[in-house]
Amino acid sequence: MDRETRIKRLRFRAWHRGVKEADLMIGGFFDAHHAGWTDAEIETFEALLEEQDVDIMAWAMGMQPVPAEYQGTIMAALKTLNYVPIAR
Repeated sequence: MDRETRIKRLRFRAWHRGVKEADLMIGGFFDAHHAGWTDAEIETFEALLEEQDVDIMAWAMGMQPVPAEYQGTIMAALKTLNYVPIAR
């Protein structure tokens, strides 16, 4: 699958998690960061999307330890939480 198709697929999966809070966190993260990802980071994000939303959110908020396979640039950026769209 070419990179553009992978990105489109990831965008859809990131924004359609099934729970609004997860959509905002994971989708917002994707929109804010995907443009600069390497192929390895895309693979990590693809794998991360296979995890349960409650786990991803707990890792991002520091409520649970991050599994070794997800430690790195993707999780470090996810933990900043500065990408979550908030209506003001």
